[in-house]
Amino acid sequence: MVASAVGFTAMTTLIKYLGDDYPASLQTFYRQLAGFVILLPFIIKRRGAAFATTRPGILIFRSAAGTLGMILSFYAFQKMPLADANALSFTRTLWLVPLAAVVLHETVGPLRIGAAIVGFIGVLIMLLPGMNGQFAIGWPALAMLASSFLFALTITGMKVMTRDHSPMVLLVWSAALGLLMGIPGAFLTWRWPEPFDLMLLIAMGVLGTVTQGCYIKGMSIGDAAAMAPIDYIRLVFTVIVGLTLFNEIPSVWTVAGAAIVVVSTLFITWREMQASKAAATASADTA
Repeated sequence: MVASAVGFTAMTTLIKYLGDDYPASLQTFYRQLAGFVILLPFIIKRRGAAFATTRPGILIFRSAAGTLGMILSFYAFQKMPLADANALSFTRTLWLVPLAAVVLHETVGPLRIGAAIVGFIGVLIMLLPGMNGQFAIGWPALAMLASSFLFALTITGMKVMTRDHSPMVLLVWSAALGLLMGIPGAFLTWRWPEPFDLMLLIAMGVLGTVTQGCYIKGMSIGDAAAMAPIDYIRLVFTVIVGLTLFNEIPSVWTVAGAAIVVVSTLFITWREMQASKAAATASADTA
């Protein structure tokens, strides 16, 4: 999950850097194209097994929601400061926790719920400087809020599918369907990239695929509601990148919100480690 946060930050940095010349729908197409090319050797080697599934409907729905969510989030990252856009993206946690309980039937205790709520409070605090001290919603913010809901659906669907599908199969379906679904938007905004821009777009696609792979692996190992708070750490990374590369100076509220997010992430991680150790000890005693 931490590796996913690092890769995501690098990807969003490229999204913002290229945003003046390449619209969100076109960037999404290049990101999906690069991801599909990376997975092509595996698809050729495994052929039918790479797409083996008993529930194509869930995969199609998940890819459609993910592609639309990606376009909306790319637009928000282009138009908003990185820290603010990332802060809004974590509103998906409000959806992920109840979805994990209702759809996945996971046990969501008060500590996980508390960690998610505390983390979201930190997100709201970080949101203040991006809105000039007022909670005013514009089109980029609305796009990120809609994207967050769509990504919460895709994460929940991913957790359902990892019960009987390998992470690689999920990546293959996501890359193939995402590429097909990204073609219409790319067609409407098409332009041929400069050679250097093409390399950056390819790098963005590679980072996106690696990030998704790390995220799927992390979510498949742990409960969805427990893994989600760990991803908050990328808020800290984007504050650093925004300051150093885009001269987006964080305010006191941004720093305070990031601190709250980090504390909640460390707390939930520590609690999960303690629970795992207790379970291992109990199992050993029983044996």
